[in-house]
Amino acid sequence: MKVVVTRRLPDSIEAKLAARFDVELNPTDAPFGGERLGEAMRRCDVLVPNVRDRIDSASIAGSGERLRLIANFGAGTDNIDLESARSRGIAVTNTPDVLTEDTADLAMALILMGPRGLGEGERNLRAGRWRGWGPTDQLGRSLTGKALGIVGLGRIGSALARRARAFGMAVHYHNRRPAPAAEARYWSDLDSMLPAMDVVSPSRRRSISRWVSGP
Repeated sequence: MKVVVTRRLPDSIEAKLAARFDVELNPTDAPFGGERLGEAMRRCDVLVPNVRDRIDSASIAGSGERLRLIANFGAGTDNIDLESARSRGIAVTNTPDVLTEDTADLAMALILMGPRGLGEGERNLRAGRWRGWGPTDQLGRSLTGKALGIVGLGRIGSALARRARAFGMAVHYHNRRPAPAAEARYWSDLDSMLPAMDVVSPSRRRSISRWVSGP
């Protein structure tokens, strides 16, 4: 079985693929362009793309007869034309739960960096500008009691909510409908929720750009 992987994967995963399949890896980790991606799809049984690879109807129409599986490395499948794949009998898989906790960790880290000024503090330290502790130095703002608005309380949103509650934040969320057993306040109207929040964690499916000012 010929397997083509479009980007570098963890060493342990690449070793397992090499042991089981006729695998073509990407040692340079350079993103596939459209022409290279199309060429790979014409000569493999399994394509392992990632969320940056756009696999549209034209790509699938031009793929070879061998292609039977697109195993997407990512939580979603927005980068793949599922209807075109279905019409060709090509299965599409993804990895929906693999990165849930890790993504929530990163979101919580970003929430901490802003109010606490961690980025500024790290830059000052590296630049040699830190003079030692002072009562008014790098004060920042506490997260305790602040309102966090999560736009889309799915797997990642729920994982972020657990972390935020541990920091004493009041968790709010907007969904199309209330989430069962959610330990957070539900807002049916996004426009009403956003102005009341201190921190917002948006979903890539919902734009909040008109509420964001500045560059």
